[in-house]
Amino acid sequence: MEEKIKEVIENLRPYLNMDGGDIEFIKYEDGYVYVKLSGACQNCELIDVTLYDGIEEMIKEEVPEIKGVINVDL
Repeated sequence: MEEKIKEVIENLRPYLNMDGGDIEFIKYEDGYVYVKLSGACQNCELIDVTLYDGIEEMIKEEVPEIKGVINVDL
C-alpha cells in the first residue's frame, strides 16, 4: 500500500513543481499519510485546498483505505 501511495505522490509532484512547490512522503501510519509540503506550497494560503481537495482526494482514489493526509513541518 505504501508503494502505491508513493506512486500517486510522485505523479502529483510535477503539478506542485510548476507552481514552485514540492511534496515529500514522510510515512504511512494508522490509515494516515504524512507528507511535507515545501517551497511555495509551504506558505500558500490555499495549502488546505491543495492538501485536502487535491492530494488527499487523488490518493484516496487509488488507495481508498486511507483515512486522510496530514502535512507535517519538519
